[in-house]
Amino acid sequence: MRLSGKIAIITGAGRGIGAAIAEAFMREGAAVVIAELDETSGKATAARLGGAAWFIRTDVTLNQSVSDCVSQVLERYGRIDILVNNAGINVFHEPLETSDAEWQRCMAVDLEGVWRMCRAVLPGMVAQQAGSIVNIASSHSSTIIPHTFPYPVAKHGLLGLTRALGIEYAGANIRVNAIAPGYIETDLAVDYWNTFANPAAERQRTYDLHPPKRIGKPMEVAMTAVFLASDEAPFINATSIAIDGGRSVLYHE
Repeated sequence: MRLSGKIAIITGAGRGIGAAIAEAFMREGAAVVIAELDETSGKATAARLGGAAWFIRTDVTLNQSVSDCVSQVLERYGRIDILVNNAGINVFHEPLETSDAEWQRCMAVDLEGVWRMCRAVLPGMVAQQAGSIVNIASSHSSTIIPHTFPYPVAKHGLLGLTRALGIEYAGANIRVNAIAPGYIETDLAVDYWNTFANPAAERQRTYDLHPPKRIGKPMEVAMTAVFLASDEAPFINATSIAIDGGRSVLYHE
């Protein structure tokens, strides 16, 4: 029970990596708030997890929605110990084909949404002189894949936000870190493979890109989040942990 008694908010926890983090946190003893925009997936995940799982519909692009979420959690529990900023969207274009609306849509969720959540929970964490924030970044935070603009811009910015807040609030015993997943086998990945004539072949091609000849599982990301959020990582701050099977350091011809 590595998170026993902890109160955690996880954004975008209705499915995929976020749902896995919620499950892992509950297994480790935390009370979990599923701050999810989609009511169907958010309620379904909360019902599946049961117990101390609580769904609050949250739109990270809206200040009032974020404020309402945090206020409800503080009213019920009196404190927030952990924030996991997992909510995110893929916005992939060629740069010169990116409209203002698409740029703004990406930044509103992938960067500004993280800041809104951090800004809402930090006063309470400062007052209690304790807290852990885990931002879900991406392999796009340190590498550039053509035609995925402006997503990597937002994710590079997310690392800057992580480092800046980690340094700013370290004296208040608040740690801010990031996790940078690579290719993870979520429903989105499976849906993508299924767009090919031979989904199994495309899946295998993806596996073969990675040194272990497989890709990551959502729970592997989740257990890293558990570690960073727990008292087992008291001197890890303002950094990012890659979860990509080593692909980011693999030499490419």
